[in-house]
Amino acid sequence: MKFLDFSNLRGDIYGGLTTGVVALPLALAFGEASGAGPIAGLWGAIIVGFFASLFGGTGANVSGPTGPMVVVFAGVFASLTGNVSLIFAAVVLAGVLQILFGVFKLGNYIRLVPYPVVSGFMSGIGCIIIALQTARLFGHEPEGGGTIPALTAIPAAVMDPNVAALVVGVVTLVTIFFWPKSLGKWIPGALAALIIGTILSLFISGAPILGDIPTGFPSLIIPEFSQSTFLIVLEAAFILALLGAIDSLLTSLVADNMTRTRHDSDKELIGQGIGNTVAGFFGAIPGAGATMRTVVNIRTGGQTKLAGMLHALVLLAVVVSLAPLASQIPHAVLAGILIKVGWDIIDVSYLKHAHKGPRWDLALMALVLGLTVFVDLITAVAAGVVLAALAFVKQLAEEQLKAFRSGELTSTTEEERELLKRADGHVLMFDFGGPLSFGAAADLGLQVRERTKAKGDAIILDFHRVPFFDVSAARAVETIICDARHAGRDVYLTGMNEEVSSVLSGLGADHCLPANRSYKSRVEALRAAVERLIGDDKQDGEAKDSVPAPAA
Repeated sequence: MKFLDFSNLRGDIYGGLTTGVVALPLALAFGEASGAGPIAGLWGAIIVGFFASLFGGTGANVSGPTGPMVVVFAGVFASLTGNVSLIFAAVVLAGVLQILFGVFKLGNYIRLVPYPVVSGFMSGIGCIIIALQTARLFGHEPEGGGTIPALTAIPAAVMDPNVAALVVGVVTLVTIFFWPKSLGKWIPGALAALIIGTILSLFISGAPILGDIPTGFPSLIIPEFSQSTFLIVLEAAFILALLGAIDSLLTSLVADNMTRTRHDSDKELIGQGIGNTVAGFFGAIPGAGATMRTVVNIRTGGQTKLAGMLHALVLLAVVVSLAPLASQIPHAVLAGILIKVGWDIIDVSYLKHAHKGPRWDLALMALVLGLTVFVDLITAVAAGVVLAALAFVKQLAEEQLKAFRSGELTSTTEEERELLKRADGHVLMFDFGGPLSFGAAADLGLQVRERTKAKGDAIILDFHRVPFFDVSAARAVETIICDARHAGRDVYLTGMNEEVSSVLSGLGADHCLPANRSYKSRVEALRAAVERLIGDDKQDGEAKDSVPAPAA
């Protein structure tokens, strides 16, 4: 592949220009919401957008500040009490961690988060954004950071609104929610809302505005942390890195579906990591792959990394030339734009139909949403992934045990059916229908005991559909073999591959199994079991015949 592909130059130019215009109001709003200031949001879009596109693994992806990243970064900003060196040390370290995620090829693992968990934490972040901006829409600033102070500030803001700010904010909301799609092709709704709301504020005085915004290039920031703050910075960096990775790879999947291409997850993480590392050194807020900007880029013709790089250069031109004009933007206008962003992040489409799907998935989504809003993101994701995994293992185990309990054999041959008929129920076959999960392993021994309680002089364990083994499965098989031996039953193994066999013998789980009881095919094991039973019956008959008759 070419590092830079100029085959779609016209489409990439149009996509980059359009996406840069769309990103402008969002970058300002995200910067303001983060606590670092609007200019930090713009520089985050410029730096992360340029380097993530240049070194990333998704051609059409456009990166920059996103709602989820800003929510977490705002929490980091508040928890580190505005200490610039510590805050951006966390951003730099987050970028380094993302690079390491890519180097150690963890991209495909990060994408394994179940959909209800993703839906829950994304919707939770949308709720947080709306909660944080509602008081600002009424012209008030919440005291303290976090969701709870923002929620408690809403009643007082509603009861005592700044009328000018409220009017400007409501006009912004109406504009951005109801902007015609036909006009959206030329002027994005967010940009139209920004312009209309700001112009309106010039005629209705009294709404708080951004004020002076620095111009020119940012200063270099040297990250630093002490022994006492290292763990705090590391925790913040890990949260930012993990969320940025998930956010970016989900956006990459959206881009794949739209362009019919396939992205490189690990390369994408390296690109995002480089972008965030550089952003941290220049006081810019961290970013990730931005779904909305990526979709706009693709729909307007962007296909390669040139579009994302050009989007960053458009924003750079704005910072250099138009930053003083941004000082007149009211806080309420940016609050209105962010409320729309928060609404778009909430998974409304799933919530509309969730009652028709599995109840457990809906409950999991609601749990993750609640933990995201009222606890923290990492706790929400960790709890969601663990519970989803346990639920899946339980469901898989129930299906495996159900199939195991039924005793139905798949694709039996004529000879196998004849041998089973000759055995007349004295030989029982157990077919493991696939990989043995640790959830099912614990009950396998019980299932075998239940089926062999009434009959069965020999059992055959068929492993031909078991590709791998873990310790739980090995111990379950050990229990089955030893129980059979103590009950005087013969055990035969068949279809076991080398890996499964080595695990079983390596753990010493086959110590109750007599030698030469493992066969390549099921029919061979059946022949051996039936022949042994017939031989034993003959010996029993001969023994009875040889017993002398009792004296008269």
